[in-house]
Amino acid sequence: MSLGVQRLNSQLSMKKIAYFSYGVLSYLLFFGTYCYAVGFVTNLFVPTSLDGESKTSFLQSVVSNASLLLLFALQHSIMARPSFKKWWTSIVPEPLERSTYVLVSSICLILVLWLWEPMGGNVWSVESTPWRITLTSISFAGFGIVLVSTFLINHFDLFGLRQVWFVLMGRTYQPLKFRTPFFYKYVRHPLYLGWIIAFWAAPTMTIAHFLFASLCTGYILIAIQLEEKDLIKTFGEKYKEYKRAAPMLIPFTKSKERR
Repeated sequence: MSLGVQRLNSQLSMKKIAYFSYGVLSYLLFFGTYCYAVGFVTNLFVPTSLDGESKTSFLQSVVSNASLLLLFALQHSIMARPSFKKWWTSIVPEPLERSTYVLVSSICLILVLWLWEPMGGNVWSVESTPWRITLTSISFAGFGIVLVSTFLINHFDLFGLRQVWFVLMGRTYQPLKFRTPFFYKYVRHPLYLGWIIAFWAAPTMTIAHFLFASLCTGYILIAIQLEEKDLIKTFGEKYKEYKRAAPMLIPFTKSKERR
């Protein structure tokens, strides 16, 4: 084998390793941020949280917090659109598109966790210890639904690891087929349902937490509409049939006649 061929093979191997490393590091940042976010929302295990005494004016806190969530929402929605991906992959290598999405999403979430302004005051507060434990457990269950839902549709593809693994192995990426496993048989968006449960099952609902949960829920309802348009374009009649058969977020709300 000539020296030139050896050098080319070495460069290709380094490129594959670099891609894979980038994907793994992006994933690890996401997973660490996700774990911190669980504690942030439930006020457990981490030094900062949604709740606390207000340190700035009410209006300033509302504007600041809403702006952080708007940044997160815009990034999620814009970078997830096929038209953006088509343009973006002319700059970023296609196998790294998903990992880059995950990386930027994690950075936006870190900004929320870092710069969030507590606002003081309660919308409600449950005093009973058993009920507080129950509501906190439900919130954790919501986060669990989110995580399980990602594995049901292929966790590693969703967060970019599968794409860089294919590159590392020198294989052509194979898109996922349309499936409706477990939770997806009962609702079309169990991942979003998990977020809603996690955000709203709070034994103490502060004003800041209420703002967070309300804005996130509003974004989720908008995001679903955008996402489903893309899914219909991708899967056609198959997704339309699924949409007719399975409710969007609340299980068992489709009549038998419509199934």
